[in-house]
Amino acid sequence: MQIRPFAIAIEDAALADLQQRLARTRRVDGVQGVGWEEGTDRDFLRRLLDYWQGSFDWRTQEAQLNTLPQFIAQAGDQTLHFVHQRGVGPAPLPLILTHGWPGSFVEMQAIIPLLADPGRHGGDPQDAFDVVVPSLPGYGFSSAPKRPGTGPFEVAGLWAELMTALGYERFGAQGGDWGAGVSTWLAWRYPERLSGLHLNFIPGSYRPPLGVGQAPVSVEEQAFLERVADWGQREGAYGQIQGTKPQSLAVGLNDSPAGLAAWISEKFHAWTDCAGSLESAVTLDELLTNISLYWFTGSIGSSFRLYLESRRRPLHFHPGERVLPPTGVARFPAELPMPPRSWVERVYNVQRWTDMQAGGHFAALEQPQALAEEIRAFFRPLRAR
Repeated sequence: MQIRPFAIAIEDAALADLQQRLARTRRVDGVQGVGWEEGTDRDFLRRLLDYWQGSFDWRTQEAQLNTLPQFIAQAGDQTLHFVHQRGVGPAPLPLILTHGWPGSFVEMQAIIPLLADPGRHGGDPQDAFDVVVPSLPGYGFSSAPKRPGTGPFEVAGLWAELMTALGYERFGAQGGDWGAGVSTWLAWRYPERLSGLHLNFIPGSYRPPLGVGQAPVSVEEQAFLERVADWGQREGAYGQIQGTKPQSLAVGLNDSPAGLAAWISEKFHAWTDCAGSLESAVTLDELLTNISLYWFTGSIGSSFRLYLESRRRPLHFHPGERVLPPTGVARFPAELPMPPRSWVERVYNVQRWTDMQAGGHFAALEQPQALAEEIRAFFRPLRAR
C-alpha cells in the first residue's frame, strides 16, 4: 500500500461555481407552518443558503482541516483518504475511528486531539492513542469504488490493510452509524487484531440469532423492535431510497447545492440532541463544512452505495457466532433507536455500557469531550492485553 501526504486545496473555480449555483437557486415555498414535520424547514433552509452564499468562508475551514495530518493511501484501484495523528504519551494505543452518513471525517476534528494528546486537554497521557480516521470509500477524498461489492464487510478488510501498512498489528476500533458496522466487521473478521471495540451506535442491520435454542425475546427487546418499526415508518424513507434507487436521487443532489443542503441538514436536525433547534447542537459553520465537503468532492451519490451494499451482506449472526473482542457501548439519549443491553449481549462481548447525559447520532461532533472520556475509560484496562 502506497501512502503519501495530502492537503485539501479546492480550486477557486469550484468556489465560484458554488456561488453562482446558490445565486440561481429556485426556492420552494412549501406550506406555511409545517416546520420540520415534512422535511427541512423552509425558513431554516433559506437562512442556511443565505449564510452559505454570503458569510460562510470555506478557505477558513479548509485551513483548519489542513492542520490535521492527512494522507492518501492506494490499495489496488481504491484511493483512501485518512487522518493519522500520532499520540503524545508513553505508549499510545492505535485506534481507528470510522464515521457514518451523512457525516465525514470532519466530524472528528474536535475529538482527534482529545484522544491523541489527553495530557494537553485535562486527561492522563497514559490514555493517549495513535488516532487513524479514514474517509469511507466514496466519501470525501476517498475514491468511489469502480464496481459493485464494497460494503461494510469489505471496508473492514481495507481498514485492516491500512492499519498493517501503518505498522499497527493490534489496535482498537470505534464508530457510530456506518462506522459501527465497519468496526463490528473488523472485530468479527480480525478478532486477534482488535484490543477492543467501542460503539456509539448498534448497526441497523444487526440481528442476533433468534428462535430454536435461543433465549426468547424479552419484553424490553420486543419494545425495542416495535420502536424500530415505528421509527422506520416515520423516518426511514431516506434509507429505502438510498438502498434501492440511489442514483436517481444522486443526480439532483449532485447538481443542486440547495437540494444537497436540504437533504443533509434535515438529518442533522432529526438526529442531533437539539430539542428542535439545530444550532444548539451544531453550528452553521460545522454543518456547512460537512455539506461543502460532499459538494466539492461530488460524493453524495457514491456515499449512498453503502446502503445498497449492506443489503447484500447484512450483519446477521448464526447460533454460536460471537463478536469476540471486548466491547463498550456509549448510548446517547438522542440517538436513533438503540437496543437494550440484553439484545446486544446476544452476540457482542459487552464489558462496558454507559448511558450518556447528552448528545445524539453525531456524538464526536456534538459531545467530543464526553465521548473521548468514555473511549479512554473503556480502553484503559485493555491496553496491557
